[in-house]
Amino acid sequence: MICIICEEAETLPGLTSILLERDEHSLTFNNVPAQICPNCGEAYAEESVTANLLREAERMARAGEKMEVLEYEPITVLSS
Repeated sequence: MICIICEEAETLPGLTSILLERDEHSLTFNNVPAQICPNCGEAYAEESVTANLLREAERMARAGEKMEVLEYEPITVLSS
């Protein structure tokens, strides 16, 4: 896909870090799979990846954790 920020380059698969913040909570995920623009560096995570990150951030907020740095690990759903 063409980067929607710079509109100059086709994105490439890679890994990025994503910071999520809400109120006093701060969560950084490293090694998140994404499509990354080689021109401006903008990263685009797939919907399933974003959903995993938001679930983990919600878990952290409910647990009362203020700051954390994690390695991204995809959540696998087992079918029965």
